[in-house]
Amino acid sequence: MLDLYYWTTPNGHKVTMLLEEAGLPYRIIPVNIGRGEQFAPDFLRFAPNNRIPALVDRAPADGGEPLSIFESGAILLYLADKTRRFIPQDLRGRNLVLQWLFWQMGGLGPMAGQNHHFTQYAPEPLPYAIDRYVKETSRLYGVLDKQLADGRDYIAGDYSIADIACYPWIVPHERQRQRLDDFPHLARWFERIGARPATIRAYERAKEVNVTPVVDEQSRSILFGQSAATVR
Repeated sequence: MLDLYYWTTPNGHKVTMLLEEAGLPYRIIPVNIGRGEQFAPDFLRFAPNNRIPALVDRAPADGGEPLSIFESGAILLYLADKTRRFIPQDLRGRNLVLQWLFWQMGGLGPMAGQNHHFTQYAPEPLPYAIDRYVKETSRLYGVLDKQLADGRDYIAGDYSIADIACYPWIVPHERQRQRLDDFPHLARWFERIGARPATIRAYERAKEVNVTPVVDEQSRSILFGQSAATVR
């Protein structure tokens, strides 16, 4: 059994998408990040960055004690290696998938996240910041659109953790002030992944956990008021 510490964010959706694709048994343990549950001592034992998701594998391949993993990219890679699915086993194919996984972790996710913050959650509009992150999100969409421009169905060959990592960050494209009509190859890919039964199941699970995501003044102070003192 796998325990998934989860909330309904793009990084959380990545892991449920892969778990549904792989058909692995798992239990969702909600961590309401808007109410500060990510700072609970029991959670911080295996999620030192006080962020979701985190995974605990109670039956790791080495037969030892339960193994905990934090960081969504690391979790995707761990599960792909555990199942020997969704990542190629040959040198070149594996490294192509890893490049795009790291691209999402270091680029698409953080930049779209800043886009979300300044366009939706900042207490006052900051035109420079909004312009900066909306344009950078557009550039990253363009990079992905170009990668898919040769007619390939998926980012790195067969369907892989590269696709799973990227898809949830494209779902809120309208809130990111992006038009998928401007990225026809990306739009085609987006529709294909959204129609996969496992993707549909993963997003249905999200509705069971958090029906109406709300950022109020309390959650705003928790989510956006952290500093080094928070983790000391």
